[in-house]
Amino acid sequence: MTRTRFAPSPTGYLHIGGVRTALYAYLYAKKHAGQFILRVEDTDRERSTDAAVQVILEGMAWLGLTPDEGPFFQTQRFDHYTAAIDQLLDKGLAYRCYCSRERLNALREQQQANKEKPRYDGHCRHQHQHPAEQPYVIRFKNPVDGNVVIQDQIKGQVVVNNAELDDLIIARSDGTPTYNLTVVVDDLDMHMTHVIRGDDHLNNTPRQMNILQALGATPPTYAHLAMILGDDGKKLSKRHGAVSVLEYRDAGYLPEALLNYLVRLGWSHGDQEIFSLSEMIEKFDLTEVNKSSSTFNPDKLLWLNQHYIMHTDAKHIAPHLAWQFQQLNIATDDGPTLIEVIDVQKERCKTLKDMAISSRYFYEDFAEYDEKAAKKNFKAAALAPLKALLQGYQALHDWHKEAIHQVVLDVGDNLALKLGKVAQPLRVAVSGTAASPGIDDTLFLLGRDKTLARIERAITWIEAKIA
Repeated sequence: MTRTRFAPSPTGYLHIGGVRTALYAYLYAKKHAGQFILRVEDTDRERSTDAAVQVILEGMAWLGLTPDEGPFFQTQRFDHYTAAIDQLLDKGLAYRCYCSRERLNALREQQQANKEKPRYDGHCRHQHQHPAEQPYVIRFKNPVDGNVVIQDQIKGQVVVNNAELDDLIIARSDGTPTYNLTVVVDDLDMHMTHVIRGDDHLNNTPRQMNILQALGATPPTYAHLAMILGDDGKKLSKRHGAVSVLEYRDAGYLPEALLNYLVRLGWSHGDQEIFSLSEMIEKFDLTEVNKSSSTFNPDKLLWLNQHYIMHTDAKHIAPHLAWQFQQLNIATDDGPTLIEVIDVQKERCKTLKDMAISSRYFYEDFAEYDEKAAKKNFKAAALAPLKALLQGYQALHDWHKEAIHQVVLDVGDNLALKLGKVAQPLRVAVSGTAASPGIDDTLFLLGRDKTLARIERAITWIEAKIA
């Protein structure tokens, strides 16, 4: 059975590159009726944080990338790593290294002076004396002959000569295992068939393959993804925008839009732009992933998010919009349903945060009018149409859109005013701004009582200003 994994390190927040890796691993597993595993590589206790772990778990849940197994935590698996290290020592495939930091620094300086690649020289490789109470690390005895051949699903065949690899440390002097050892043991124990990860790990792959073979295992199939670049051609980082994937949630993006954008950031299927998750699973293929880097375009992501807001069932969007209102401390019990708000706002808003902010007046009174809108629309000439509108709506008890609109038309006809001279002051009066959905929709959702109260407030405000 196909088994893939996403193995983030909680030393920083889950970012866009990590999410794309998780998505590709998820899609590949699901396409082949396999299993997707989440593993948190938290052995770096100095840099790992509980907050980063929470972001990983919360981010994966928000995106809907639910693992079939996990999350597993490396800090709960130290007995597995110790057993593997002991096995390598017993087989003579690892050894204790007593070299001091001073010796290693001097070795590195000499190699750099000779323009050689800095690497361990194997000083302790054949040493059988074990000085009492002297600290040591444990190194893997890397083969000295032959090549490591990586049949990469994306990059093609990659060949590395073993002579270029030194004997890497697999256990520190305090006994804790290092990254390359823990990853190997986890992939072996968890029966990984495919390892999909960023190409910044490509240098680790030949070392890990050698350790796997030393443990008597067949290495998985590897696929290394090219990095994502910012619009300046440099590696994507916090200076290009959001640091954590949850910042996109906070900014009002739908998870489907983010996943759709990321799947196309390095992979394509003809000219198709829009993919449901089921379509991604059906059509995704590692062999079609680009070898070259991709450029992150925030404008394209924003366009895609608006597309999803416009074309996704409002019932699906409603919980996400409710979350946005909660973050703004806006109670939505007294007012229109979220479905109704989405229906009138979906073509006007690019993010759900924008939608929540621009819909606030449906649920609570605004403190003041938009200065520019009031200056333009709340002149003395606005009093007559507003008072006529107030009178018309006070007499209107059947509160539906057609009747609401007819009052506006009647006031315009009676006062010989163009529709804008009636509707715009009314819009500012009820919403506080010069922009809202159609005036019929706005007043209908606002309700009769709030509409009357806000028109009265606007009249009072204008009269006070004139006085």
